[in-house]
Amino acid sequence: MKLLHLDSSILGEQSASREISAAIVARLRQVDPSLEVSYRDLAADPVPHLSGGYLAVASGADDTGSFTAEVADSTAILDAFIEADIVVIGAPMYNFGIPSQLKAWIDRIAVAGKTFRYTETGPEGLAGGKRIIVASARGGIYTPGSPAAPADFQEPYLQAVFGFLGVTDVEIIRAEGLKMGQEQLDAALAGARNAASELPALPKAA
Repeated sequence: MKLLHLDSSILGEQSASREISAAIVARLRQVDPSLEVSYRDLAADPVPHLSGGYLAVASGADDTGSFTAEVADSTAILDAFIEADIVVIGAPMYNFGIPSQLKAWIDRIAVAGKTFRYTETGPEGLAGGKRIIVASARGGIYTPGSPAAPADFQEPYLQAVFGFLGVTDVEIIRAEGLKMGQEQLDAALAGARNAASELPALPKAA
């Protein structure tokens, strides 16, 4: 099986989402030592944001050479996602949403005719059958029922976009309230580490 591991935090070794995503991958490797793991740090090796010029070339316009490398990278990104059986994503909350680096990656995998298509009865996801696990980190508390829950455009967005691509179950391991004092920070990270260490070999039933 193939596992694609992505991180998007700009905080390096100080990142909670990176710590959690690494713990998730370590657990899955423990469960299945034969996993083929590939990794991309979207902060250190960012994907360019979409441009009109790139979209024109991707749609068949002549390329003068300006987008050759970008087209190749975009194709590789899409292929890696399609081929992956498991995708682990380190996704911190930035200003109520996901990092722009992660959004740029999503823009390269959400491709009509490849990972979804439009039909007479509506859109259909073509990337089903994957297991997606999100390592979520937030400074405040945004879980359903909390006062700040309506401002959560991070986890619901990821669940919506991967659902659109056909993934029926997105697992989330979360550490939140990380900026609400040392005690809350320690408890949240400990809880996330424990949840990662207890991940089952198979995803939850949809």
